[in-house]
Formats: sequence, C-alpha cells, structure tokens
Amino acid sequence: MRKIFMLAFILILALVSCSYSQENITIGACIYRFNDAFMLRFRNAMQAESEKSGAKISITDGQDDQNTQDAQIDEFIANGVNVLIINPVDRMTSQGIIDKAKSANIPVVFINREPTPEMLNSYERAYYVGAKAEESGTQAGQLIADYFKAHPEADKNHDGKIQFVMLKGQNGHQDMILRSKYSVEAIKAAGFEPVEIASAIANWDKLQAMNIMNAFIMSIGPENIEAVIANNDEMALGAVEALKNNDYNKGDPALYIPVVGVDANASALDAMDKGEMLGTVLNDADNQGASAVKLAAALASGKDINSIGYTITDNKYIWIPYQKVTRGDK
Repeated sequence: MRKIFMLAFILILALVSCSYSQENITIGACIYRFNDAFMLRFRNAMQAESEKSGAKISITDGQDDQNTQDAQIDEFIANGVNVLIINPVDRMTSQGIIDKAKSANIPVVFINREPTPEMLNSYERAYYVGAKAEESGTQAGQLIADYFKAHPEADKNHDGKIQFVMLKGQNGHQDMILRSKYSVEAIKAAGFEPVEIASAIANWDKLQAMNIMNAFIMSIGPENIEAVIANNDEMALGAVEALKNNDYNKGDPALYIPVVGVDANASALDAMDKGEMLGTVLNDADNQGASAVKLAAALASGKDINSIGYTITDNKYIWIPYQKVTRGDK
C-alpha cells in the first residue's frame, strides 16, 4: 500500500512539475509592424498556440522602426523572458539581436525574415521558422504560365512573350529578392519568354501598390500589360483596385489582366472568387506561428526540439511549405 501511495505521489509531483515549467515559460515576441495582414495572421496563430500550451507571450509592435524594436528587445531581456521570437524590421541587423540573446543566454527564434546562415550559426540557440521564398516565387510564376497555356488570347500582341509588371516588397528583404527572381524563372521554365516592362518597390503595401499600378497604367497603357506579378497579396489587391478603376478585371474577358500574389489572405481569396484576381500562393501563417511558439517553448523548457511535431532541418530551421491556390480552392 505504501509503495502504491509513493508511486502516486511521485506521478503527481511529475505532473505538477511539467505543468509548472510550461505555465511559467515567458516568451517575448517582436513583430516588425502590426499593420501587416500576413503578420496579423502570424501573431494570432502565436497567441492561440501560447494559450493552448499555457506559455505566456507578450507581443510588441516594432512600428517598422529598428530602433523601436531594439528597445523592445532590450526590455524583454531586462525583464527576464525565457525565450525571444523575433520578426526583425531589418533582417541584416539580426546579428546584433543574436549577440544580445547570446549574452543573456536566451534562445531566439527568428520568424518571416531570415538571418543569414552565418548569423544563425554564430549562436547554438538561434533558430529560424519560415517558408522558402524561392518556392513561392516558383509557384506564382507557374500560375501565370498555366493561365497563358490555357488562354492563348492573353498574349495580346501575339508575340509569344509575356509582358508583365512586377510589384516588389521591401528593398533587401529576401522574400522580395527570391520571389521576384523565381517567378520569372518559372515562366521561362514553362516555355514562355517573360518581358518585364515595369517594376517598383511597394513595401508590401496595398495603397502604395495601387498608386504605382495607376502610374503604370497611365504611362504604359493597360492594353500593353499582359500580367501582374506581386510579391504579396496586399500589393496584388492594390493592383486589382487600380485595374478596376480603369474598367479592367470587372467581368469583361476582353478587359482582364491576370494578377497573382502570395499569402492567400481572406481579401485575396474573395477577389479570386469574384474573378478579379487570378491566384495566390498560400503562405501558411497558422503553421508558422504555431511551430514558432512550440519551438520556443521547447527551447525554454529544455525539451527535445525534435519532439514538437515539426521537422528541424540542420538543427536550425523549420520550413513550412507553400501551396498554389486558384479560384475555387479552399
């Protein structure tokens, strides 16, 4: 009887200990800017996973200012958080963030904006959760190529080429660089000759993209634009608004220009259902947000990071795959 009692007591202690360690994990998370549709989904996923696991998370808005974010990181470290999750304003400042975390012996998980391998490898407790941007670029380009294969009339001047405009994200952001490059490469790989007739940085922003697209339409003429490739959905939606303001993409097949984006946010899916936008590429914020918190909690509690349900590549990376989305896909 005494043995049974002692075994039960030990089991209760173990359960209390596990619960205590999990519930007392504090995560300091920094987002580059709250006013970003994709990062809103990302942080909602982080919040949901934290509530599910019992970890406590505090999420700050960097307001697209690196100095503001640096001060937030300093405050988290001073307050003794167990782990950091960082979406840097400027990914090239990540080494400084890593050095701060290393000095405090705090694990750090970067999200969405990838530090260089050299930066991550400078600290054994630094990790990255995201998706491979070249994959999203490839899939966006394939959406355009597939459309032109199915609709030869989309080649308006019948020259066998695809004259396109490109709306790009933030200067220096790896997603901007790789999505731009690989979307064009995919069009080439499909047997078409892509011709970029205009491009501009629109900083992931719908309004900036709409104004830029309006300028393209005025200077180039919509009849000379055969496709629009945007690095994210917000910019794609800005292009759609500009086209609609000029009577394009409102239901007349003769006045339609295919527009593609990346993220698969709700507004983009709605635009696709209405026939205003060709397609998008799912950037799985839900899985990225959940895996970032699971990884952070495992690091803070000393758990085996390979037990969290996501593949850890090179003991540094969690990669969440992209997926093409077209009209009617759910």
